Amino acid sequence: MKTVGDKLPPFKLKAVVPGPVDKIEKGKEFIEITDKSHEGKWRVIFFWPMDFTFISPTEIAEFGKKTKDFADRDAQVLGVSTDTEFVHLAWRRDHADLRDLPYPMLADTKKELSNALGVLHADGVPLRATFIVDPDGIIRWASVNDL
Repeated sequence: MKTVGDKLPPFKLKAVVPGPVDKIEKGKEFIEITDKSHEGKWRVIFFWPMDFTFISPTEIAEFGKKTKDFADRDAQVLGVSTDTEFVHLAWRRDHADLRDLPYPMLADTKKELSNALGVLHADGVPLRATFIVDPDGIIRWASVNDL
């Protein structure tokens, strides 16, 4: 597992754009996020096992409620699971707590980022994990929990 002092591995993933899901323009629902997308900022990258589960929306929504606090500290929140961007979008449309999510939901469908960070469970889904990455791309804090 990557840990404190390690470099954030390179990645390029599709993501659902942040903001109120009912205001996302058709055809502009998705963006590409890479390890370079928020260079010069702190990044809080957290993982959940899969969409449409019972516990995950609570933690995802809570990160959303704290996004302004992170922004005040020059940090960008990025949420990740191995579901597709289409499943992320459907979940955002379906779940009231996720409709106005103010940060992107990344789709690690090939499990490359989860695997590179060492948080991919044997079941093929990421463990619940959070990494805080400094503006130079160095992991400064890591926490991983069992499913």
